Amino acid sequence: MSDFRVYRSLEETVDFGPSAVAIGNFDGVHLGHRALLRAAVDHARRAGIRAGVLTFDPHPMKLVAPARAPRLLTSIAQRIEVLRSLGIERVLVLPFDLYVAQMPPQEFVDKVLFQKLAARIVVVGEDFRFGHKAAGDVAALRKLGRAYGFEVTDVAAVNWRKLAVSSTEIRKRILEGNVSRAGRKLARPHMLDGAVVPGRGIGSRQTVPTLNLDTTAEVIPRDGVYITRTVDLEDGRRWPSITNIGTRPTFGGEDRTIETFLLAPLDGETPARIRVEFCRRVRDERKFENPETLKSQILKDAGRAKTFWRRVQAWTRA
Repeated sequence: MSDFRVYRSLEETVDFGPSAVAIGNFDGVHLGHRALLRAAVDHARRAGIRAGVLTFDPHPMKLVAPARAPRLLTSIAQRIEVLRSLGIERVLVLPFDLYVAQMPPQEFVDKVLFQKLAARIVVVGEDFRFGHKAAGDVAALRKLGRAYGFEVTDVAAVNWRKLAVSSTEIRKRILEGNVSRAGRKLARPHMLDGAVVPGRGIGSRQTVPTLNLDTTAEVIPRDGVYITRTVDLEDGRRWPSITNIGTRPTFGGEDRTIETFLLAPLDGETPARIRVEFCRRVRDERKFENPETLKSQILKDAGRAKTFWRRVQAWTRA
């Protein structure tokens, strides 16, 4: 079964199952999430059924405790893209509204897992909670599974350097600018998607030309200069790049911008929408005496980025 489908409501899920379904928010789709997803895919292949995911939009905390809702590492579109790359065949993005929030545990199992997703195997984290006021836990789910005819697999938290991998900790690292550590826990670079918008033209006249990103992402790395990779979201073109996040203090800027300098020729039309993948932090943003000094520093930064990418290419060929 290789077809991939996304459903946005329970009513659409007529061909979701039979399924091995992993349940979670999966924000970031980090190493811990990937352990659940691998388990769902493995179970599905052994049983000859579909590997599915049940996730939620918006994040449940935005409804039940808005003041404590986390800033999200990934958009739903990004999450779906990564899920597909990991072998998931069916994704239900369940709108998390009052109806869902107030479902008792048994009703959730009956109406969602049993009737709509045709679950044969359910994969969750060891601290999974579900149902109204989080009344259900893994033991309750396992008991209901016996009644409704599905198995339950709970997956332990994944540790990295003796610490549990979590979206909260990854979010903290990104906001600190430590994108390389965050990337190791995500198993990919942190990424920002958005439209390319006109800048003030200062770079093309006085320093280097850049692509200016307008993004709705909620978690943006700390101001500074980063080694990045830039992807055209429409045709898949990729460039090694270097990206500055900040207010352009050399030019008296005030608004925060995300400006990317491509290290390889554009070769074609300027992309309309791009993804910037953050690989490593280079330095803080700072004010320079004049544009010429800034340009010199940008070229030095570009040199460091080119060295980084040469080493990556040599490592991947080894």
